[in-house]
Amino acid sequence: MRKSLVFSTVLVAVLGCAPLAFAQQTGAPQTGSSQTGHAWHHHHGMMGGHMYGQLNLSDAQRTQIKQLTEQNFAQAKPQMQTLRQARQAYESATPGTAAYQTAASNLAEAEADAVRTRTTDRANLRAQIYQLLTPAQRTQLASLHAQHKAEMQQRRAARMQNGDANPPDSSAAQ
Repeated sequence: MRKSLVFSTVLVAVLGCAPLAFAQQTGAPQTGSSQTGHAWHHHHGMMGGHMYGQLNLSDAQRTQIKQLTEQNFAQAKPQMQTLRQARQAYESATPGTAAYQTAASNLAEAEADAVRTRTTDRANLRAQIYQLLTPAQRTQLASLHAQHKAEMQQRRAARMQNGDANPPDSSAAQ
């Protein structure tokens, strides 16, 4: 379970950041009014487009991935706005009132829906992008993921040896 979660998290980060890598590779601006730069400048992670940059994607693949990610982002916008409104209602309500309890409940439902939708949408996007890759690129991507996983495990082991890792505190969740 943990392995698949780590793998999924890494791939989601890579897929979510793919437009940044494409913009950088094609020389397109990453900030300002550029549609890709503007729409995706908040969607960066630790992996960036590093893995996709190593897959030697064709221009057609880059274009298709860019279109898929932009479409995915556009489809998510209404739900993000709904979630933002629920958060604002919660923050503006007075604690201890019925409106506050209602806002808290509405926010909890909106967040749960958003997580569920975001997870399934990212999984679908990931599957669509994976289908665009050639068998050689899929093999190379799997190799890159395994390499990244090994690096993360080495870092974790080094932190554990140095005493930097803090074990989860069960009382912190309460």
